[in-house]
Amino acid sequence: MITYKKYILDNGLTVLTHEAWDTPLATVNVLYNVGARDEEPSRTGFAHLFEHLMFGGTERVPDFDAVLSSLGGDNNAFTSNDYTNYYITVPVDGLPTALMLEADRMAHLALNAKALSVQQRVVTEEYNQRYMNQPYGDMWLLMRPLCYKVHPYRWATIGADIRHVSEATLDDVQAFHSRFYRPANAILAVAAPMAGERMIEMVAEAWGCREWSVESGDRCFAQERKYPAEPEQKAARRMEVEREVPATALYLAWPMCSHFGQDFRACDLISDVLGNGPSSRVYRHIVRPGGLVADTDVYISGETDAGLLVMSAKLLPGVDVDRVAEALRKEARELVEHGVEEHELEKVQNKYESTFVYSQYKASDRALSLCHYTWLGRTDLANSEPEAYRRVTPGDVQRAAREVFRDEHENMLIIKN
Repeated sequence: MITYKKYILDNGLTVLTHEAWDTPLATVNVLYNVGARDEEPSRTGFAHLFEHLMFGGTERVPDFDAVLSSLGGDNNAFTSNDYTNYYITVPVDGLPTALMLEADRMAHLALNAKALSVQQRVVTEEYNQRYMNQPYGDMWLLMRPLCYKVHPYRWATIGADIRHVSEATLDDVQAFHSRFYRPANAILAVAAPMAGERMIEMVAEAWGCREWSVESGDRCFAQERKYPAEPEQKAARRMEVEREVPATALYLAWPMCSHFGQDFRACDLISDVLGNGPSSRVYRHIVRPGGLVADTDVYISGETDAGLLVMSAKLLPGVDVDRVAEALRKEARELVEHGVEEHELEKVQNKYESTFVYSQYKASDRALSLCHYTWLGRTDLANSEPEAYRRVTPGDVQRAAREVFRDEHENMLIIKN
């Protein structure tokens, strides 16, 4: 159980405090309501570029990492298609400094030509190493534009074209920062072994605010902006590419509902029924008998707007890719036609709950969870999400399978060796 209190500072910053008495550390987690879906088609990769720029320092603190190192602290960040998240973990005595650092870079980030040039090179090198020079590294660069034609999910967080980042101007990034990196567009969670009242006082002091109020409602950051709706797919799509990879890889992806759709959790559980572990259907029926594939995976992409349910496989040498595709489709059709037994559904619900509980073991993870669910407009789900998954019935699973696994909605990507 994550205990928390939620506040709004007079500058619009949403703040959550969590009294984490099980740790000597303090975590400051800041989630900005900006991801790759908020970029312009001609200016992609900016959300991820800012993940790097935010560590470049300010006039007050030129070397962000040096200050944290002197405290014995740790920090990192990640960018998704939906939002950008930063965290700092320090010994509890360093909490005022950690808050100062976050407040300082939110308002006074050093955006100059030198800082931009450095991070443009870093991001370009990351693109080359992680996406171009890794086996299967460009899978999502291929899959997203195959599955999406209108919605901004059609590009990955690294961008649709790395030149958008490498050719970005100082005016471009300054405008992006002004629009998205402001208190009213952010959620901050503090987890520390101290009273919540003291934490909110420290946050207010760091941001120079004199007043705050207890927030009783739920603002849904995730749905505050409108994005182009992806039209319904009318025919199956197929793409084949050749790469220097150790084995031919097959990916089948079907559109699914948004996070707010009635079948989101059912789709998540479908992916577990089909592909979570050695007792899953795909493993038992395709991997274990041998002869076709070395390994498989089934998962949902997990975005907030309409996402994807993906089945993948690495083929053994000489195996026909269409044979494997039909074997995967057969498992999907079986779920559509016959559904799932209560005991099989309960098994994956148990797995989900154990994973969920373990994911909140550390106070830093609990701080992220509070920010994530607050962004979704349902902070209470940081505690009650497993109950929502428990309410999914076999009928829900079969209905969701019928909606997702439609022949005309299939997207096939083949990466051949």
